[in-house]
Amino acid sequence: MSMPSTDDGCGKRPAVAGIIITTMWPSLIAKAKEGGLDAIQTYVFWNLHEPQPGQYDFTGRNDIVSFIKQVQQQGLYVSLRIGPFIEAEWGYGGLPFWLHDVPGIVFRTNNDPFKIENEYQNIERAFHEEGTLYLNWTAQMAVDQNTGEPWMMCKQDDAPDPVINTCNGMRCDETWNGPNSPNKPSIWTENWTSFFQPYGEDVVMRSAQDLAFHTTMFILKLNGSFVNYYMYHGGTNFGRTPASFMITGYYDQAPLDEYGLTRQPKYGHLKDLHAALRMCSQTLLYGNLTIEDLGEYQDAYVYEGNSGECVAFLVNNGSRESIQVVFRNTSYTLPSKSISILPDCKTVFFNTAMVNAQVNTRSYQPIIRFDSPQKWEVFSEPIPQFDQTSLRSDTLPEQMNSTKDTSDYMWYTMR
Repeated sequence: MSMPSTDDGCGKRPAVAGIIITTMWPSLIAKAKEGGLDAIQTYVFWNLHEPQPGQYDFTGRNDIVSFIKQVQQQGLYVSLRIGPFIEAEWGYGGLPFWLHDVPGIVFRTNNDPFKIENEYQNIERAFHEEGTLYLNWTAQMAVDQNTGEPWMMCKQDDAPDPVINTCNGMRCDETWNGPNSPNKPSIWTENWTSFFQPYGEDVVMRSAQDLAFHTTMFILKLNGSFVNYYMYHGGTNFGRTPASFMITGYYDQAPLDEYGLTRQPKYGHLKDLHAALRMCSQTLLYGNLTIEDLGEYQDAYVYEGNSGECVAFLVNNGSRESIQVVFRNTSYTLPSKSISILPDCKTVFFNTAMVNAQVNTRSYQPIIRFDSPQKWEVFSEPIPQFDQTSLRSDTLPEQMNSTKDTSDYMWYTMR
């Protein structure tokens, strides 16, 4: 689970906003735990923590240590994506703008002034052999830290040993070839619960049924041991923090929406799935697997322990209609594109296509009306006179190099 609206920071905002967000952390973590999650994954945002060279900020909503400790206090683990390039539909991918002024810098390649990455596979080929050298360097750098923790590369099929390669997407059970070494676990770094929304584009909806089916199939087909929902909690990227073309709302269709409210039936259906998987966890981990053919698109994944424990997953990979199958002399109805979980190899406890959680809707109550004059404030910006300016040029200066990303605006006046 990733939580950008709880610890990603949000640019220049009143201090009280940071207080509000940090006080939300315990309830958001508790909702995640109640939903059946074991771990929370989060980024580290370099451009928030070091907005200017040598000027660090780990206060308020930027207090990553406090956030991690609060996750620990509720009995959950943390998966930390350090970046410092994080992608994340975030301004500059998390890189501080002042890096532009570092002499000789070239971003995201084998270049001494800047190294360390995320989702590098997306652009690795563009740098040819330098891209491969860079990939190997980042892996070795991480391992050389001797942290005792496993390292992974998000969306990187050719991650060098012992760094773990992982998958991103909506259907990694179908699109991913699995670990690139037999001693690596199967990790789904980003199981997209919907998709980010650029300006002017429609909302991408992903059903609770589709999420549950492919999550379970990843566990069965690829021995999946870690599935990270991206995002489990959506959020708001305030100020100028979103990347270009991104709206401020981020993954509002997640199980916990942009405001931290449970979005049903997605939240409840995944909670039921997680409960079913917990009932089967010991046998899943230590049992012996056999796969039985139940039909053209139907299979039974059966895990049996040495003491008689038995767990079965009845899979219908057909997409057109429900079908009757016979498993161990008992008939079962499998809806199209669904998996039934039988914790005792007899009774169906959960089916990925059958949603029991009630659908909810969001209601709004106006607090401030725009037709209330007393609510408006006037912002006055000084308009410079030519004789009062300090930056002079014979040509139009480039904005970002002039403002150093402190503003989206710059006055021009000429004589």
